[in-house]
Amino acid sequence: MAKKNKRNVVNNRRSLVTLLNSKSPVSEQYRTIRTNIQFSSVDQEIRSIMVTSAGPGEGKSTTIANLAVVFAQQGKKVLLIDADLRKPTVHYTFNQTNTFGLTTVLTKQMTLEKVIVDTEEKNLFVLTSGPIPPNPAELLSSKAMEQFFQEALEVFDIILFDTPPLLAVTDAQILANKCEGTILVVSSGKTESDQAVKAKEMLDAAQGKLLGVVLNNKKLQNANYYYYYGGK
Repeated sequence: MAKKNKRNVVNNRRSLVTLLNSKSPVSEQYRTIRTNIQFSSVDQEIRSIMVTSAGPGEGKSTTIANLAVVFAQQGKKVLLIDADLRKPTVHYTFNQTNTFGLTTVLTKQMTLEKVIVDTEEKNLFVLTSGPIPPNPAELLSSKAMEQFFQEALEVFDIILFDTPPLLAVTDAQILANKCEGTILVVSSGKTESDQAVKAKEMLDAAQGKLLGVVLNNKKLQNANYYYYYGGK
């Protein structure tokens, strides 16, 4: 079991391509996503974003972790929050413990300042999920969560939420209504088209603003263009 956990940590660590190899073609694509997000709202800067998917295993956590890094590399003070209070993974990606986190703050046991942890990227801070609660949806829709939003936005330029898949539980819909924008991650060859459509309908029903869709795990026929594009 210990070997398996160690292997998972290494694999999650490797997924941080923007931190480990910032000049790679894949890192360049994350910077392109960052640019597109910034251009999606010209009049007002988008400061609270959630990243979700239709189902599990589609790459939402990898996507949001790398987006957090490229925003921080731009000089923004970024807080990455693991709001997947059912199957959290952010602490694995950044090799952190998960003794305290979002749930600890929402239940008023500790302050945000005492729970956030810094990372190798100097402008990027992480708030893990904390202990898994029996009532995730209720916590995310609570007044404490509204207060948390206000407090976090006073300290950070951008807050990013990693949420559970839309089709699995209601948690993502709750946060979609609170965040200024949502990114939907779909996995090439895995996400069914009707699942993606259903996920968008659920975001619409929650009055969430869909900023765009990230296509993940797409095999490129010709990678030369991407190497050229990112080869500065």
